[in-house]
Amino acid sequence: MSAQPSAPAATRTVPWNDAGLVSGEAVELDIRVARLGSRVLALLVDVLVQLGLALVLAVLVALAIEALPFGVVDAALTGATGTLTLIAVLVGYPVLFERFNDGRTPGKIAVGLRVVSADGGPVGLRQSLTRALVGVAVEWPGLVLPLLSWAAGVTVMLTDRRGRRLGDLVAGTLVVHTRAAAVWRPVPTAVPPLVDWAYTLDLSRLDDALALAARQYLARVHQLAEPARSRLARGLWTEVAAVTTPPPPLPASETVYLAAVLGERHRRAMHRLHRARAVTAALWPELAPPPAEPIRRAVPDPHPPARPTTALRPAAPPAQAGPPVVRPPVDAVDGPAA
Repeated sequence: MSAQPSAPAATRTVPWNDAGLVSGEAVELDIRVARLGSRVLALLVDVLVQLGLALVLAVLVALAIEALPFGVVDAALTGATGTLTLIAVLVGYPVLFERFNDGRTPGKIAVGLRVVSADGGPVGLRQSLTRALVGVAVEWPGLVLPLLSWAAGVTVMLTDRRGRRLGDLVAGTLVVHTRAAAVWRPVPTAVPPLVDWAYTLDLSRLDDALALAARQYLARVHQLAEPARSRLARGLWTEVAAVTTPPPPLPASETVYLAAVLGERHRRAMHRLHRARAVTAALWPELAPPPAEPIRRAVPDPHPPARPTTALRPAAPPAQAGPPVVRPPVDAVDGPAA
């Protein structure tokens, strides 16, 4: 949670701190209340978790009843266990999580919400029990006139300045966001009339700490409220102007001057980096990363080269077998053995 001085109503464009919580030092806290959309999303997650919990409890209760001796189980016992299971899921689930998990149920953890007291303090056990009972009776699941109570609950949330439901109004609680709203905005750059002036600046005495402070200011300038924004810009520009020359040629706001100076500093740093990489690549080519080859699309060649053809020769005819040669046996040639 970040604290900032409260700004006049005319200068506020987006109510990021619409919770209306004030610290002990009389500083308005930058905390947003949870509206209908985020709360419905958290409720859907909690309903899924409750359904799983109800299924597990039903199985355990059924096993416990099955283990009881015959004749003990009757309709009254079955109805009582079902009612206790329903109370544990609908009432015990939010009360235990809000009491022992810093005002957050699994659904609120997933969405980034938290239940607090109306004054910003931690929620108490009585408050959690009250808002749970009111929610079960007239909101969700709405045991008393479901459709009418749902319409009344949505109307109350939409018309209340801090987005509270009926259970919050009765218990004196409030649901707020635990995550800061991050709005992406580009850092201001040098305006064209100051580009030539920034090119001639002497930035040798501008140290890294002062440049980082100016860079952080430019990144968060849209989150600051007047008159703190202008006072901080004047202080930073006074320090930057004392270590840079020449002075700006035309009148403009301090934020524009800071953006021009930091933009030129960044340009020179990138130029030095590219030059150092070029020297390194010239001295040690093996250290330079290989150039990336462009990805070419495979297109079939309309005129593919002709493949060399191999001349087929006719196979030689098989040799014709002659008449069989009858050879005399060895004994007949050499004569009878002696």
